[in-house]
Amino acid sequence: MSSAASVRAVNRWASTIIPAILAGCVGFATYVVSKRICVDYYWRYRGRKATAIPLLVLLSVFLALIICTYTRLLLAIVYNPGLVPRGETAAPTKEEARGPNMRQPQDDIEAQRYGGGRDNDPNSPGLERFYSKDVFVCENDGLPRWCSSCRNWKPDRAHHSSEIDRCVRKMDHYCPWVGGIISETSFKFFVQFVAYTTAFCIVCLVASALCFRDRSRHGLPVDGLLVAVIALASFFGLFTFGMTTLSTRYIFLNLTNVEDLRQKSTVHQLAIRVPLDYEPGPQNHLISYPLPEPALNTKTESCSSRDNTTTPRNALATRKFAVVKTQLGENPWDLGPYRNWTSVMGTNFLDWVLPLRHSPCVTGETNTSFYEMGPLYDELRTRYSLPRLSEEGHGATPEMTEPTHAASKRQTVDR
Repeated sequence: MSSAASVRAVNRWASTIIPAILAGCVGFATYVVSKRICVDYYWRYRGRKATAIPLLVLLSVFLALIICTYTRLLLAIVYNPGLVPRGETAAPTKEEARGPNMRQPQDDIEAQRYGGGRDNDPNSPGLERFYSKDVFVCENDGLPRWCSSCRNWKPDRAHHSSEIDRCVRKMDHYCPWVGGIISETSFKFFVQFVAYTTAFCIVCLVASALCFRDRSRHGLPVDGLLVAVIALASFFGLFTFGMTTLSTRYIFLNLTNVEDLRQKSTVHQLAIRVPLDYEPGPQNHLISYPLPEPALNTKTESCSSRDNTTTPRNALATRKFAVVKTQLGENPWDLGPYRNWTSVMGTNFLDWVLPLRHSPCVTGETNTSFYEMGPLYDELRTRYSLPRLSEEGHGATPEMTEPTHAASKRQTVDR
């Protein structure tokens, strides 16, 4: 078994076991704090209802919020994990390969179609989704990023997860604590979950510590259950507090965990749409879409009919892009702290505190870009002397006079 396969096996095992362990720890802490501390000790033994009632209320509120956010998080991970569709020629995953119809003879041409190279077809499926926008992340040649494993073009901010062997939109990390991948569809609920878990641990820690001190003052024996809750609450509280702080930082910077790890060494390369009559400068080069058809030969005469039908459309749909680079560490999607926050957590207080709706960025794809661009987008146009699209004309060939539908609504893909 390869190292990558071993890691995936360990993660699958951990994703099954750890959530059950967490549920057991929460249940144990809830029992000790509510029954042993609040009811038995403070309410009945000490008669201090003013201490027991606030602790019970806080414990119940945060427990309910933990259950709600964790349930919403699991639903997002299982039913809408934010996966990028695999290409038609993508190799089957291990789970798919176990199917009864996946065995193929060695001479079956379909069994040998899984190459690692990029799709060089000018009419490659999904390519139009990129050049119908005004800006997208690209490679040196102006083409979108390509995943050789999924055999598909990678949308902006998508990354390939080795744990699940799929490309994931705005992937943050793989979390065995919640049993799956954290992406644009689940990051908001993850932040809410770790924040409420931190608050729950604080309540448990305070209640247990107060009870432990009060028992010691009155000469009562040490309760082992109190010590266990103090230890568990301290451990998980520190862990979830760290996750909450780190995740909040990512939100305000409009970064993911993957992007933050590479931020200081990353130079983004963008294809920015320019008028058709624009001439390249010394710091950039151009690419035009749709891509030109390759030269035909006798073996490809069957393609001539397709070329003849697409040529008129291509003449009307031509778009030109300048390929430019950001400076080291610049983030094209940084909208400013408040707008970064609302793009993930929502635009009102209820969205911030309750797991009601997905992040606005999940449905934020427009004809301009996959994700809303920050001020850096306009700054790059100025930096590279790229004319605004509103300035085009002057005899230039009309662009995109036929309507294009570039998948403004993100696709939901099952595992």
